[in-house]
Amino acid sequence: MNWEVIKKKDGKNGTGNWGGFDLPLDAVMEAASSWKRQVGSEQKLWLCWNISHRWSLLQQRMVLEAGWTPVVGHDPNCQPEHLTTLPGAIFIDFGKELDLKAVWPHFPLEFAFLWAPKLAFWHADLLMPMDKMHKFAAQFDALEDGQMAAVHSTGGLRHFFNRKTHRYWELLGCTTEAASRDQFEKGCGWWRNFHSHPNGPVGEKAQRAAYWYDSGVGISYWEQRYKQRVVRLNERELTAGHCSEIGHKNYKKSVHKGLELDLNFDLDAVARKMDLEEWLPPKN
Repeated sequence: MNWEVIKKKDGKNGTGNWGGFDLPLDAVMEAASSWKRQVGSEQKLWLCWNISHRWSLLQQRMVLEAGWTPVVGHDPNCQPEHLTTLPGAIFIDFGKELDLKAVWPHFPLEFAFLWAPKLAFWHADLLMPMDKMHKFAAQFDALEDGQMAAVHSTGGLRHFFNRKTHRYWELLGCTTEAASRDQFEKGCGWWRNFHSHPNGPVGEKAQRAAYWYDSGVGISYWEQRYKQRVVRLNERELTAGHCSEIGHKNYKKSVHKGLELDLNFDLDAVARKMDLEEWLPPKN
């Protein structure tokens, strides 16, 4: 592997953008060894990003109920009032050793092969009925090392036949150590501007630069270029429980995504809609 320092462009080292990353990769490897120690012998990890206290607790409860171990991370720019971790869950400050000022879930996801045998993941604003949660958990459990699953997006109907815009995104999915390692070694992965990946073949840089810049395009390229099979999850199955700006006509902006989530969506109402009252944490 080419553990070189990437030229700095925007300094947002923790946001998952190879075009703006300037940390030495051996420092990331050292940090990841700490993450690996913290997860210990756990084999089925599920990344839960805490941007809002009660939403995070509900997600942690759902993951535990599905038989997986929640790994709770957070972004210092979106600091919840509480960072409570339930018994059986693991809190990791992914930006601590690297002194990251912003940390998105894409950061630890890109380096999953360094710390997680199997890592499921989902958006902080995604909920679903428990029967569906159990279904996806079983599907992820059945993945063999080297396989992965994620939600596929074409970028809209007008881009359906343009594979350069296609991507997998982190709404819901699961990766394995071997799949994550192969993606990294081949210069593909979750971060934006995958054409700037340090392991990308020099002869392919122009070809890769013709692809869309967004996160997860590298996963789609890995599938296309190296004939890898990614299990495609159906986004329509998740739409009802995806509490995001997408499709929200009167969405209100705030200073960070956690406040926006609570401002635009009533967790109790969403939980009732998903039949999740049993796992709903009490209000403080």
